Amino acid sequence: MKTVIITGASNGMGYEAALLFAKKGWRVFAGARRVEKIPTASNLTSLKLDVTNSISNTEFIAAILKQTDRIDVLINNAGYGEYGPAEEIPMENIRKQFETNFFGAVELTQLVLPTMRAQKSGRIINISSIGGDLYMPLGAYYHATKAALQQWSDALDSEIKPFGVRSLIVQPGGTASSWGAIAMENAMKNLKTNSPYAPTVRAVQSALSGEHFGTGATSADLAALFYKAATDATPKRRYFHSFGDRTVVHIARAYPRLFSKLLAFMVKRLTKVEK
Repeated sequence: MKTVIITGASNGMGYEAALLFAKKGWRVFAGARRVEKIPTASNLTSLKLDVTNSISNTEFIAAILKQTDRIDVLINNAGYGEYGPAEEIPMENIRKQFETNFFGAVELTQLVLPTMRAQKSGRIINISSIGGDLYMPLGAYYHATKAALQQWSDALDSEIKPFGVRSLIVQPGGTASSWGAIAMENAMKNLKTNSPYAPTVRAVQSALSGEHFGTGATSADLAALFYKAATDATPKRRYFHSFGDRTVVHIARAYPRLFSKLLAFMVKRLTKVEK
């Protein structure tokens, strides 16, 4: 029986991924701060995990290694969007964004790599976003964490590939989940009284609400993508849910000036709509 570790397993993509891997016969170790919200299955073990806490990360992996001597896949899925004007978000919140979306994944990976190298196989699957390559207003620090995750993952992959271990990136686009609502709740909390950025916040809130854009993939769709990344005989460096997600990333990377103009047009249009 293969073993997978999934972080952020109490909701959304992580929750669905835990269920899917368990259904496929894997031994699943699922971690989250809210253990009671992690799904249940006979081959699924729920463990408390706060990826921003080094002691929690160390104890989490130690508890797993007491129950198994093999780790086939680590899915670094825990994350959220600390949205708000880059000028106004408190440094404490910015640091929390990096601790959750980036440093937590780094530390957990360091903790599982000795086991993977010893067994000469394993995959680190890092859940980024199309927002690792493109950007929108209010998401400066979220996008920064995802860009960091991708560069780190690629560099790591070049180091561990000789040991039979891979580090891969999954880049979801728009999702039918509570992510956007939570991001905008954070944006409103981070918005100062009489902020000059209030019109921008309203415009981005309109965009993320799905009023002007489709809601995209479901959490179950993305869980299936996680499973594909974990099981492909010849793994890819990047996994996308749709051709549209892949295309917009290509445009942002290959034609940055065009992307910047399109983004400016969208924000201007939405700002007018919200007035």
